[in-house]
Amino acid sequence: MKDIQQNIADIEQKICAAAQKSGRKREDILLLAVSKTIDVQHIQEAVDCGLTELGENKVQEILEKYEKLENVSWHLIGHLQTNKVKYIIDKVKMIHSVDSLKLAEEINKRAKQANIIMDILVEVNMEQEESKFGVSPEDTLSLIQNIAFLDNIRIKGLMTVAPFVDNPEENRDCFRRMKQLLVDINNEKIDNVHMSILSMGMSNDFEVAIEEGATIVRVGTNIFGKRVYPQK
Repeated sequence: MKDIQQNIADIEQKICAAAQKSGRKREDILLLAVSKTIDVQHIQEAVDCGLTELGENKVQEILEKYEKLENVSWHLIGHLQTNKVKYIIDKVKMIHSVDSLKLAEEINKRAKQANIIMDILVEVNMEQEESKFGVSPEDTLSLIQNIAFLDNIRIKGLMTVAPFVDNPEENRDCFRRMKQLLVDINNEKIDNVHMSILSMGMSNDFEVAIEEGATIVRVGTNIFGKRVYPQK
């Protein structure tokens, strides 16, 4: 328990300092605990320390952990296939990884059936890396304009997975452009769209992301330690 508690305390200190640097308050930033591959016991330790917002990359992992953890909110932060939307539509608070109209339409359809409004973020592949999902920065506005017509979806902001770099400063420009993209799209004053969330920054670069305007940072390794992936 002590390790996780200490890890969270260290992260909190860094978030506070980065928030102050960017002229914001600590409560302006959500620390999303990324619990992929982590067992329920260790996740519960983080929850006991106050981290009740959890992020998972895979639908399957949410389904496996959903009943075992109480008083938490789940975020789907990984790539989502349209055929899996139905399994999590009533289980997640927000979907961070919407990158096509087809996926948005499926989320809208399932949300309508469940009689809910689903909060989403549009995933932007800011550096246009071939290995990553996300819409290109140039196509983001038109995708949002199309999604805005869907009644059971609320577009809350943008998300990006920045390149993995040794020096976090290398991602500063990426984060800065994400913030500018959010501002530019809000300035278009699209009906039903006012975006305030920027989900960007992970264990290795969340401080820089906050300095450049992140409102959600997705941190896993720095909370739970190095991940152990099952042997294939």
